[in-house]
Amino acid sequence: MNFLKRAAPLAILAAGQVYVIVSGGFDLSVGSLITLVVVGSSMLSNNDPNATWWVISVMFGIGLCVGLINGLVVCYLKVPSLIATLGMMITLNGFVFLWSGGAPRGYLPDTFRFFGRVNIMDVPLIRMLPVALIMLVVVGFILYWLMHRTNLGRMIHAIGDNPHAAQLAGVPVNRVRITAFIISSLSAVVTGILLGGFAGVSTDVGTGYELQAITAAVLGGAMLLGGRGSVPATIAGALTLTAIFTLLNFLGLPQPVRQVVQGLILIAAVALAMYRRKRTGQ
Repeated sequence: MNFLKRAAPLAILAAGQVYVIVSGGFDLSVGSLITLVVVGSSMLSNNDPNATWWVISVMFGIGLCVGLINGLVVCYLKVPSLIATLGMMITLNGFVFLWSGGAPRGYLPDTFRFFGRVNIMDVPLIRMLPVALIMLVVVGFILYWLMHRTNLGRMIHAIGDNPHAAQLAGVPVNRVRITAFIISSLSAVVTGILLGGFAGVSTDVGTGYELQAITAAVLGGAMLLGGRGSVPATIAGALTLTAIFTLLNFLGLPQPVRQVVQGLILIAAVALAMYRRKRTGQ
């Protein structure tokens, strides 16, 4: 249960990221958005339990705007998603430092930390049920349903596979791509809320999460060129990546080794996927 609790934020983030990857893009802004959610929530709420719900609403509003802007820049200004979201990542990081002065002020109230920290005790069979795991199940099911049981998911796959053919078939390409970016950003907000619960307030709390989410999606079989990806497989990829990191921590290996391993996993997973795609094409 503790392992699943630690893995829940990355699993939710990766499940949102896979929408953008399947549509043929990347979202590098999610890590800085997580930081903005944690730092912004602490400064707005300032340890006031009554402020929790309106602060969370504001954060979802910010996430919606970030996703919308990313989608509009990619679709209408024709900026590659890698560059557009990289620019958004730098902008959000700068905004966080301007707002906080580099040292976050305020505290997150217990009502905010509830989602990432609290465990429901004395549960039959499993003894303990983290609220973060409940969040993962609920959000994961919603994202699974949208991707695999609705027209939205089918259109996202069609756009990632061949955007020109999808447009000729009547798919509203720009609207669907913008929706994918919005879903990714809203997932980052949920991740930020969970991380605020047990990781505390820091200006680098979201650092590196964008690449971990992409790695988890690739481990789950998503194609970086778009057209293929699964929400359950991506969540499984996130659990696998978290298990690898946990093992490295148990072995007492330093943080740089963890980064090297993550990079090698990403390269190997992409190379294997491209090899399989080439064989299938032949």
